[in-house]
Amino acid sequence: MTKCIAFTGGGTGGHVIPGIAVMEALREKYSGELYWIGSRKGIERDILRRSAPYCHYRSVPTGKLRRYISLQNFVDLFRVAAGVIWSFVILLRLRPDVLFSKGGFVSVPPVFAAWLLRIPVITHESDVDPGLATRINSRFAARICVPYEVTRDLLPDSLQIRVVVTGNPVRRDLQHADAAGLKRKLGFADDKPLVFVFGGSLGSERINRLVDDVLDALLEHVNIVHQRGAQSLTWRQSPGYVADHFFYEDYPAILGAADLAVCRAGAGTLWELAATRTPGICIPLSLGASRGDQIRNADVFERMGTVLVMQEDGLEADVFLDAVCEIVHDAGRRRSMAAACERVQADTAVHTITDLILTIRGTEASSIEEGNS
Repeated sequence: MTKCIAFTGGGTGGHVIPGIAVMEALREKYSGELYWIGSRKGIERDILRRSAPYCHYRSVPTGKLRRYISLQNFVDLFRVAAGVIWSFVILLRLRPDVLFSKGGFVSVPPVFAAWLLRIPVITHESDVDPGLATRINSRFAARICVPYEVTRDLLPDSLQIRVVVTGNPVRRDLQHADAAGLKRKLGFADDKPLVFVFGGSLGSERINRLVDDVLDALLEHVNIVHQRGAQSLTWRQSPGYVADHFFYEDYPAILGAADLAVCRAGAGTLWELAATRTPGICIPLSLGASRGDQIRNADVFERMGTVLVMQEDGLEADVFLDAVCEIVHDAGRRRSMAAACERVQADTAVHTITDLILTIRGTEASSIEEGNS
């Protein structure tokens, strides 16, 4: 049987892209095959096809995990059960040395199936406070990776012995981007700062509207690259303004070239800003649209001095415009924010997690050999 390591997770890019970062580092030390178990219609399949074509993809039925009462919960119970059965069959055939979970509702059935098959599970949480999927997966995991010491404290005492503080993994290409080449490619003049606007893998209608409302005024001060997301159908074409649904290949270079980023506050996004030393204006999802994880993520980085946080509820376009202009015209403040990014040490997490996977794999292999002797 071909040796392999399996990954699982999905729903948003934040549950996939950090996993790809781990796979990239793992390939330098591990010669086996890599598999990803995801949903049939989720964004993870497309991201992996573009960014990790070497990874084999397997899909399972999925049901969403909700913290509120809904009739859909009853229907999704059957989907989750089907996901466990499909995951069990897939993992029984693959027999991976380790299953690494990046969270999201799609990860729960594979993690439970792996536990039934006695395949060691490592689960990773990106946010300050663990999400529902991580809280479930942690009960079946050999190791629970978290980004901060405060995250460890939010898990039950019974799990503490399995918790490892690792930080959040980021892709290596973020640290080797050709920023100067990117500006030449876009045809932007060097006399204006570059602002990169993006709303995560799914886009942000709220951020898109803010930029559209003050676009003419912004372009008097900056050049803009705007990742609008799949839901944005049309947009203006203006000198100094480049927009698209997504920037897959150019994303690292754009973020590295940017003098300022305007974005949501997903955990992966904040660590990517730190990796590229890019100051940010973060507009986290409000409590009405989320469980508040982005607000708490953003608070950690604002206290470190890497970003300015603006709450989206009641945020006026002219206030947003003033904040962008204030930062792009204050080189000293941008230098201070970039220097604060260095304290995050965003380049170490991926190696810590990779070494942990290989250690767990080696321990498991040794125990199997001893059992067969």
